[in-house]
Amino acid sequence: MEELPIEPQGILWQTDFITAEHEARLVQIFRTKLVWPDVRPGGRISLHYGYTFDYKTFGVDPDIPFKPFPDWLQPLIPPTTYEGRPPEQVCLQYYPPGAGIPPHVDTHSIYDQLYSLSLGAPVMMQFRRGDDRSEVDLAPRSLMKMSGDSRLHWTHGIKKRKTDTLSDGSVRLREDRWSITYRWLRAGGECECGDAKLCDTAQRRNGVEREYRWKTYDADNVGLLPLPVDTKDSGAESQAVAAEP
Repeated sequence: MEELPIEPQGILWQTDFITAEHEARLVQIFRTKLVWPDVRPGGRISLHYGYTFDYKTFGVDPDIPFKPFPDWLQPLIPPTTYEGRPPEQVCLQYYPPGAGIPPHVDTHSIYDQLYSLSLGAPVMMQFRRGDDRSEVDLAPRSLMKMSGDSRLHWTHGIKKRKTDTLSDGSVRLREDRWSITYRWLRAGGECECGDAKLCDTAQRRNGVEREYRWKTYDADNVGLLPLPVDTKDSGAESQAVAAEP
């Protein structure tokens, strides 16, 4: 994998991780063989393998047993030469045209490395830190790894919209897209990055606890993201402060 020469640093990229023929077979499986949960029309939907992602704590759900990787997923696991072992949590997501995911960081204390394989139509992903913005065009069959700054100090998300405007000014319609996210659990459950805005370990050490609730970040992005709650003053009512989107 090669690092993209952009900000944020730490985005590693591999073009054509699988062939177009392999991708077509996978899309056929996704469309006809898998049982997807019922959700509101137009929203993204997810299936989990290995440990199940917990949308209440943004960690893993301890009450759901480890789900073995199915046969179709086995060839898609990044080589053990990349991280030394297979991932512990894998999430398959379907994005219908117009669907997105709010800007977020994957929980620092629970998850270490983060990879994503894009399938189907391309889409623009936006990385954000304060007023800084950077977009990456997620091409079909590309494998992306987030490490360093891109993983820990910038949020990432996909805007909820029907089209993407490309760098040359052209407008591209969105179509059906799938992604496979691979997560490795962090040994020891502690992150040492020290980012008080985005790191749950740093927040906890500073006396900040997190609540999880629905919050609107942008007019076109609504999602479940953590809100740190300052609990240093136990005699006063805690005040929720929105995490950096």
